[in-house]
Amino acid sequence: MQPTDPTAPYARKGRGAASNPEGRFEVTRHQAEDDGWQSLLLDENIPRPRTEVTEERARSVISRNDSPDIGFDQAINPYRGCEHGCIYCYARPSHGYLNLSPGLDFETRLRAKTNLAEVLRAELSKRGYVPSPINIGSNTDPYQPVEKRWRLTRAALELLADCHHPCTIVTKNALVERDMDLLAAMAREDLVQVFISVNALDNHLAAKLEPRASAPHRRIRTIRALSDAGIPVGVLVAPIIPALNDADMEAVLEQAHAAGARCAGYTVVRLPYELKTLFREWLALHAPQRANHVMSLVQQMNGGRDYDSDFRTRMRGQGVFAQLLRRRFEVACRKHGFGRARDLKLDASSFVPPREASPQGVLF
Repeated sequence: MQPTDPTAPYARKGRGAASNPEGRFEVTRHQAEDDGWQSLLLDENIPRPRTEVTEERARSVISRNDSPDIGFDQAINPYRGCEHGCIYCYARPSHGYLNLSPGLDFETRLRAKTNLAEVLRAELSKRGYVPSPINIGSNTDPYQPVEKRWRLTRAALELLADCHHPCTIVTKNALVERDMDLLAAMAREDLVQVFISVNALDNHLAAKLEPRASAPHRRIRTIRALSDAGIPVGVLVAPIIPALNDADMEAVLEQAHAAGARCAGYTVVRLPYELKTLFREWLALHAPQRANHVMSLVQQMNGGRDYDSDFRTRMRGQGVFAQLLRRRFEVACRKHGFGRARDLKLDASSFVPPREASPQGVLF
């Protein structure tokens, strides 16, 4: 339902954000004003935002990090922005570097790195390159809906498979099943592990939290499909939002294990930069009676603030409620026999640097 005030945030079907605020780097601010004719109050005068994808020529595609709370040091992200529209996505503020909004722009104005495979080949071919598992999907989902057309994740996997390079994948989209032929072959060489993110089992809640991601029950089926194909698969209960989806933690772990997941991890919700405002808007629209309680618990896990960036606590939180979540997770994992996501060991010893493309072909 659209608000009486046409300039106020409101829920849009199929989108997570309720507004499109300027990023923190912008020097100009825009504000809509009602001219008194009430023309903006008519639904037909406000078109639904469509997804637009712009081609981007990347100069580099492997990003590196040394954060002690992240289990990989290399990553690639085929897309900037994510059509899934998850309101809690910590990557939303990164759209500000493109002079775009972390709100609706993040989920509707995407960038596709169309030369990803070409640049990745060049980076893997560099003299002195030391292989270690590359995570695909650390920032935005590599299997978001636009991947059906652009197939950039598929292209990256084909190259990694050709040169026997290990990788991990994080996704919440069943589209990953499309690439099971590649993934199964890589799994036989200990080159791949897939993590499916499932943070709730309530389809109605998921449709608002993650409007264009696969439904939770569909993700559980994906875990089973991958496991049946011999592909190592884990589940990430992430993020856990207190008083909103934390009650489903044990049920998610139980169903994921029954489907074939053998390792598990979790994180709590993180609200950096503009995400604080966007998430509060979402709560006011979709969970108004619980909004204050949710934010109170979030602040308790962040030392009294909406977000604490301390590497020691940002992923799991601090305080009594965070300790309770940790204990619940540990008990459930022990009950079902889950291993830890960090215990994964992939083989980088068989890596063969890709050859530079040549019009003369390869003689030796």
